Amino acid sequence: MNENKPGDSQNLACVFCRKTDDCPYKYGEKKTNEKWNLTVHYHCLSTWKEKFWLKLMSSGIWQRGKEEEGLYGFLIEDIKKEVHRASKLKCSVCKKSGASIGCVAPRCKRSYHLPCGLERECIFQFTGNFASFCWSHRPIQITTSNNYRDSLPCTICLEYIEPIPTYSVLQSPCCKNAWFHRDCLQVQAINAGIFFFRCTICNNSEIFQKEMLKMGIHIPEKDASWELEENAYQDLLQHHERCDVRRCRCKEGREYNEPDSKWEIKRCQCCGSSGTHLACSSLRSWEQNWECLECRSIIYNSGFKSVGFQKAKKHAAPKSNKVAITDCLLEESSPKLQKLSSGPQHEDLLRQGSKFRRDISTILIELGFQIKKKTEKLYINKANIWNSAIDEFKNFNPSYTIEVSYVNENDGFGKECLGSKQEFLSLLMHHLANSSLFEGSLSKNLSLNSQALEENLYYEAGKILAISLVHGGPSPGFFSKTLFNCLVYGPENTEPVLEDVSDFDVAQIIIRINTAADITDLNSVINECYNYLDVIGCLRHVTTLNDKYMLAKDVLVYQVIKRVQIPFESFKQGLKTLGVLEKIQTYPEAFYDILCHKPETLSAKVLSDLFEMHTLPDVQTSGYWKNYLQNIEEGKSATTMEDILIFATGCNSVPPSGFKPTPSIEYLHTDFPVGNKCNNCLVLPITKTYKEFEESMDFTIRNTIKLEKEEYSHYVEH
Repeated sequence: MNENKPGDSQNLACVFCRKTDDCPYKYGEKKTNEKWNLTVHYHCLSTWKEKFWLKLMSSGIWQRGKEEEGLYGFLIEDIKKEVHRASKLKCSVCKKSGASIGCVAPRCKRSYHLPCGLERECIFQFTGNFASFCWSHRPIQITTSNNYRDSLPCTICLEYIEPIPTYSVLQSPCCKNAWFHRDCLQVQAINAGIFFFRCTICNNSEIFQKEMLKMGIHIPEKDASWELEENAYQDLLQHHERCDVRRCRCKEGREYNEPDSKWEIKRCQCCGSSGTHLACSSLRSWEQNWECLECRSIIYNSGFKSVGFQKAKKHAAPKSNKVAITDCLLEESSPKLQKLSSGPQHEDLLRQGSKFRRDISTILIELGFQIKKKTEKLYINKANIWNSAIDEFKNFNPSYTIEVSYVNENDGFGKECLGSKQEFLSLLMHHLANSSLFEGSLSKNLSLNSQALEENLYYEAGKILAISLVHGGPSPGFFSKTLFNCLVYGPENTEPVLEDVSDFDVAQIIIRINTAADITDLNSVINECYNYLDVIGCLRHVTTLNDKYMLAKDVLVYQVIKRVQIPFESFKQGLKTLGVLEKIQTYPEAFYDILCHKPETLSAKVLSDLFEMHTLPDVQTSGYWKNYLQNIEEGKSATTMEDILIFATGCNSVPPSGFKPTPSIEYLHTDFPVGNKCNNCLVLPITKTYKEFEESMDFTIRNTIKLEKEEYSHYVEH
């Protein structure tokens, strides 16, 4: 046994492991009995406790002392006997004597010091019989098959780890998507103690602690460290009383606080460490909720639900993605919207929605807070853009930034070329609108496609649409009002109209029922359509002519809603991606325009304001550019505003969340204009005359668009 000097406790060595380290998280508390010049680590003593009970019980040796006697209740003479016994055992790791800990597996004769065991990834259980297991017999976590493609963050330190259960990486038993570093768990267990140590995701303690004890995490029987600190919560007794919005309107200053007035200070409902005067954030009463910018950003980045904002001015199509986030977050209130009850009230929501109206670009930009900087490349085959997109999106993490790479599998080389994300999303929305998943001409409803159901394509369509909106894609603009109302208020609260029926024969049946002149005529229609009405469950006995209206309604509801109930539920589940469906249901008046209506026709002013100058403008060419846009608007050119936008960005309309990066214009001495869709850049040719400028622009843009349309049509046909 080492000679320990009582006056130099930091250099005293543990009598079991013979190390001087004082690391509570690793070896437990280091304690010295100065009278007997005896120093031990708590974990060394605890793991010996198992051997003490199992090996020495027959000799009549047990934990004979009270907790305050000896060291942790073990008498000094008993500890000395065990040290003497261990001195005859050789460590299987370092080959030195003093290996007091042994594996409990039957027939396993390995012994080791505690530090050596930790080094070789042995497991020491601080519960029950305080069993220890060597590296060959240690318990392992039983998990389901690993479906994670990428690394996941440790839910304590947030550093990324491979989601594979190993000695140093553990999985939560109650939340299968929660993973931890062993070291992070041990530090948290020491700090939290048995009363507060629990799953960081679901707060389960019983199942979580049982699993962690089995895997060798020491959970001390003590109160949490923050509960033991004197005056730890003193700062919480101080209230924040200062207006922190960017533009404080109070003439008395930011610290002025007058209760029961518009200059009363309201604190952030999440952190309480930021405030605003009611008037400075347009709060009508103190009861309204308000969150500061930092908390609002954290809420969206972590994927939690966020309460809504109040009134915000509705804008036309955004010119760019340059939205002042500070303005739209700090200076808007956030009342909680009550869930709409079923009934006729929902029909008036679009008219009376001004109370909670918000600009769609702001909503989508806030949803975009979830997008991480980490990129994931999608390999898209233009010859089969829909199927390749479906394949790529199945394993795509929606919160990663999209990077598009076009590949042509037909050229024999499989060459890749960088693609425009917004062009790709525009092509995808165009294909989706014209796919067999929807039926109708302009305003579309879901169709019933058995193959699509089997391949789960309705879910994929909803997921792709949600991803497109949040990642800067175009307005879909093809939903019928009926489909939109089903998503917002539920199918049971939605009444379809005859225009929703795309099947000509079914529409004729409904028309004939509605226009029946008398009961005889009505029965004649029913008899003719008897089999059809029987199959769809709408066959009913009619006694008066007025029964025709209920019969026609039954057929209409079946054809438009009940028939596609399964595709609708699948599509709705896909729309929940990134929280899009929740926002649609919270702000229907904002989403109605982009889901059910095509974007407004571009004007010369909108297009001119959309582009920024990235080089010093050539005065003459700048004038040509404005004249060119004006002539297009007046119908003097075969080129359209949409053609110019497609040429420069790949989109025929401004996305609801704006362009990223902002479209720009450069001036160069070239013969023809150049469109860089990846950077949303339009290069204008510097010419001597306007006629040369116009001819160059028309020829290049129209022919480029024509070739792209022919190429896309060729791909679709084949």
